[in-house]
Amino acid sequence: MNAAGTMSVASAANAAGTNRNAIEIKDLCKSYPDFTLDHLNLTLPCGCIMGLIGENGAGKSTTIRLILDMIRRDAGTITLLGRDNQEKLNATKEDIGVVLDEVGFPECLNAGQVNRIMKYTYKNWKEDVFFDYLKKLSVPEKKAFKDFSRGMKMKLGIAAALSHDAKLLILDEATSGLDPVVRDEVVEMFSEFTRDENHSILMSSHIVSDLEKLCDYIAFIHKGKLLLCEEKDILLEKYGLIHCTREMLDGITPSAVKGRKESPYGVEALVLRDAVPDGISISPVSIEELFVFMVKEA
Repeated sequence: MNAAGTMSVASAANAAGTNRNAIEIKDLCKSYPDFTLDHLNLTLPCGCIMGLIGENGAGKSTTIRLILDMIRRDAGTITLLGRDNQEKLNATKEDIGVVLDEVGFPECLNAGQVNRIMKYTYKNWKEDVFFDYLKKLSVPEKKAFKDFSRGMKMKLGIAAALSHDAKLLILDEATSGLDPVVRDEVVEMFSEFTRDENHSILMSSHIVSDLEKLCDYIAFIHKGKLLLCEEKDILLEKYGLIHCTREMLDGITPSAVKGRKESPYGVEALVLRDAVPDGISISPVSIEELFVFMVKEA
């Protein structure tokens, strides 16, 4: 992450009066024979939602598994809610709700049996809250987990993650497999969760529209490197799209052009708004368009 991105997140946390960050990642590295997560730096302030965006194999799930200490890091530090994730994860687990791409409940259990197990797993398990979420999400209590659809499995995982007074949710493709109506309801649940300034969410998703709707911060990961991490509203204010001729594009400072698509009909370019000369119309850019343009330039 560039220095500007690091400072903007940290400064926002200080400006909001936050005593600590939900997640602090510094110079995180993990190498495999065919992939390297390279000196990743991320800061998630308490009370905020950060979306991780990246193509398949970019490093999103690797980052989340490192955060949860499911795999061991090669270098760097990870702090969760003020505690090192390797030294005190057991003490922190009460405060973390997790939904991974594969929800890992035993296939023989039904939702009612999951509730009974969770009561002995989490000191702060809220049985009434869990069953309320099951009702809201139309999850059957007596159907075996092995007979659930992918979307139903995700809904059960989300209900469990939200039912033990967690302060931090870590979500890897948690909205995957949900139909648009249920997905919208789940996004609203996550938004409601972070109305408490002590609650935070880190989530990855291929459904970028969900992240654009929900997140305060966006982090772009590409081939194991962080392209940028910035407040979402600042990104949308900073960048725009222009449609012009090649000659018009050549008149813009090269460093202000962050990506381009050329066709026989002209050029579509991602630009820094402040550097575009008067007379060239600038259109808003979506988070998904911003990511696609930046990846093609990277």
